[in-house]
Amino acid sequence: MKSRFLTTLLGLLPGILFAKTLHVGKGQPFESIAIAARSAAPGDSILVHNGTYRGGQSLDNLKGAAGKWIYIIAEKQGEAIIEGGHASVQGNDLAYVQFESLTFTKQTDNGANFSDGATYETPSHHLTFKNCTFKDIAATGNNDLLKLSGVDEFTLTGCTFLNGSKGGSGVDMVGCHKGLITQCRFENMGSNAIQMKGGTSDMRVERCLFKNAGERAINLGGSTGLPFFRPMDVKWEAADLKVYSNVFIGGEVPVAFVGCTRSEVVNNTIYKPNHWVLRILQENKDTTRFVKSGHNTFANNVIVIDQRVRVICNIGGDTAPQTFTFTNNAWCNVDAPNWSATQLPVIEKNAMFGKDPSFGDAVKEDFSIGKDSPLIGAGSKVSQPEKDFDNRPFKAKRAIGAFEVK
Repeated sequence: MKSRFLTTLLGLLPGILFAKTLHVGKGQPFESIAIAARSAAPGDSILVHNGTYRGGQSLDNLKGAAGKWIYIIAEKQGEAIIEGGHASVQGNDLAYVQFESLTFTKQTDNGANFSDGATYETPSHHLTFKNCTFKDIAATGNNDLLKLSGVDEFTLTGCTFLNGSKGGSGVDMVGCHKGLITQCRFENMGSNAIQMKGGTSDMRVERCLFKNAGERAINLGGSTGLPFFRPMDVKWEAADLKVYSNVFIGGEVPVAFVGCTRSEVVNNTIYKPNHWVLRILQENKDTTRFVKSGHNTFANNVIVIDQRVRVICNIGGDTAPQTFTFTNNAWCNVDAPNWSATQLPVIEKNAMFGKDPSFGDAVKEDFSIGKDSPLIGAGSKVSQPEKDFDNRPFKAKRAIGAFEVK
């Protein structure tokens, strides 16, 4: 097993020499990740053998280095489980650490929690979560499967978020910057699947699937207490957020713009939301400091609704809906084929109405499009996203929605 583990690591990371492998588990030198982490140096790997481990493990100040990350990796996908505790693992001021193939479950506060330790000038940075599962939180309040506060330059890839708290998020970010969430699945969330607030900026959410993802699948912004903004003097809840090539199934509303600016929702597939298609809100009412929710873009999305959606775009007070851009979206109401009353806050350019998008098999979550789809070549010209949900390059004359034609 040890030989196979090292071979896998070296295959994934050619040219990197790992100083040592620290083994965690029953009968191994270390009984927990936290204990092993105390002996870890830059370039080391922590192999978590199959088994169930108690939560509440602290990884404060665990730091790798550029080119010498610390890897915390399960022996087998889904077989190294961290169960219970207020949080499974938590840590302040981490750097260059990757978590891979671990399962976090049944925590009573947050599933996992990483932050800058309230030292805002020194964020945690360069964290990666790869093929991890966060599920079945044992709480119903404002409890998140993954909480990130003051974390910069991080990646979530191939992760699953399942059965979140009724009042919490799958991933909740406060004052985080330069992050990527890609190829993740969010199902049965509470308030949100993803929330980005408190000065969060320069984020990309792409090629993810959201199924019954709560009240707001993606909350672009939010409401943050003034002491928790990072940086402290920022003028918006969130800015420069990119939502690209995702699939949304059900949920109350796929996307809410809440005190955010300069953000884009482009080339997504939205299928039968329960209440609205999007919301434009301002929850932090201090408009002398904070910009109004505005100057955002909603383009090249395909939206399929039914009779449950009576209002397409819900607009709250103290917002700037007239500054939004809507273009080249395809709208289909399966219960009213001739419907075209989107009632958006501005006139949409090149909207498409009433055409069957010709999905592969929506019931089986196949939203690919065939060669007869009206979505082909109907998108507006944009530079991003470059790839569709299936990692296929968009053509020069791109399709509408999350999928390019094969």
